[in-house]
Formats: sequence, C-alpha cells, structure tokens
Amino acid sequence: MATPAPEPPRPDLRGRVALVTGASRGIGKVIARALAACGAAVAVAAKSERPRERLPGSIHQTAAEIEAAGGRALAVRCDVRRAEEVAAMVARTVDHFGGLDLLVNNAGALWWRPVAETPPKRFDLVMGVNVRATHLAAHFAIPHLGAGGRGGWIVNLSPPLDLDLLPGKTGYAISKLGMTLLALGLAAELRERDVAAFALWPATVVESQAAINHQLGTPDQWRKAEVVSDALLALLARPRAEVTGRAWIDEDALAAAGITDLSGYSLVPGGEPLRIRPEDWPGSP
Repeated sequence: MATPAPEPPRPDLRGRVALVTGASRGIGKVIARALAACGAAVAVAAKSERPRERLPGSIHQTAAEIEAAGGRALAVRCDVRRAEEVAAMVARTVDHFGGLDLLVNNAGALWWRPVAETPPKRFDLVMGVNVRATHLAAHFAIPHLGAGGRGGWIVNLSPPLDLDLLPGKTGYAISKLGMTLLALGLAAELRERDVAAFALWPATVVESQAAINHQLGTPDQWRKAEVVSDALLALLARPRAEVTGRAWIDEDALAAAGITDLSGYSLVPGGEPLRIRPEDWPGSP
C-alpha cells in the first residue's frame, strides 16, 4: 500500500492573484493547481495551447482543471523569451484579476552538456528561457507586487549557489544560478515593500516531461511534483521575513514545517529518489 503524501501547512490565498509560468504541465501545473486550491486566482502561462506527443498538456487544460475544482484561472499564452509577450502576460493578469501578488518563475529549458557540446543556439535557449525570462517577468511584475500594502512574493525555481553544479552542464548551471542570484537581489531590493523573493529547488529528480524526455533516471527514482508544490505552500504560510532572501531545498522547507517522512512523495511506492547532486546526475563526469 502506498504511503500517503503528508499534508503541508496551507496559506490562505483568498483574494490573492498568482501568475505561474511554465504551467501547462509538470511542476508548474501542480503549483498552479495547489495555489488555486488555497484560494488564489491563477494566471496559467506557457507556450503550449495544444498538447503534443512529447509535450502533453496545455494552458487551457490546466485552467480548465482549476475551474472544475471551483477555482479561478486565466490561460495566457506566452513565449517567455520575448519581452513584449512577458509584458503582455503580466498586463493581462492584472487587467483580468485586478492585481498581482505572487509570481512563480517556473518556466525552464534544460541542457545538461559540457561547454564543448553546447552550441550557441542551446546556450541562448537556456539563458533566454531561464535567467532572462525570469528577469523580464520580475521587471514587469514589480510595479504591481505589494500594492495597497498587501505584500507579495516572487519565487524562482532554481538551485542554491553551489559551484559544484557547473562541471558537465556549465551553460545550464549559469542560467539557473543566475535565477537564484536574481531572487537574492530582489529580496534586498523589495524588502521595504514587504515583497519576499526566494528560490526553491527539489532535492531529487521530480516526475516531469523534462525527466521523461531527457531520461533523467527511471520512475522508481522520481518523486511526485507535489513535493515541490507542498514545499512552496509551506513557505508561503510563513511570515515573509522568514523566507525571503534564501535559496530553499524542498526537503528543508518541508522539514521546517515538521514534515520529515517524504516516502509518500515517491512516484513508485518504495522507490529510491535520485538526488540532484553533481555526482548523481546522469551523464555527469
């Protein structure tokens, strides 16, 4: 019998508006649904308007699932590499829901190869989708966050500043560590507005289309995406001053909430999660 996943603390997000990028599938979709279940109105942003064989799911499917569960959602098509589309994404969210309180920068591109095997096109892709898009989204969201003294949050899905991540995937690591630096800088810049900014990263490989398409281990080595969304909920339930300016690992965020038995998050009961450390990553030197 599978062990049930633990219940994290749940923030009261009624009356709040969230914007989640990369929300057509995987971790982004699960986060969008979790935020809606806590009462937030959610803008579901991504490029995918129709499911494809290697990229199942769409923004419309995620929005429909949120609405079917009684939540409020808005599907927004956006190529996060285009500044004008990111600006329009934020504007549509604010116009439709009347504000913006929480930005989750989840959209990402993956390329785990050394520099010699990373052509300019691939380097530009990871930089554009990861760090540049995160900067763009934050830039356009900042004027709306914390409006009316309500406070707010910016969350970047990126790892702690560990330089051991670099070998074998340098271009990708530059882009993801850049997202974390952005979160830390934003935390200091927005502190007086009571807007928290932090990074969040899974300790293990999580079931996602990236894990499937790039063959990052096998299902018995994956955790459910809910381990990340539950960690995010636990952080959002805490005072902003306690979470801002940090790069959190999902396990640490859950442990701080008193949740240490994570066996219920294993995709396959009894599975052994593949930890995301340089020595554990498939293809690492």
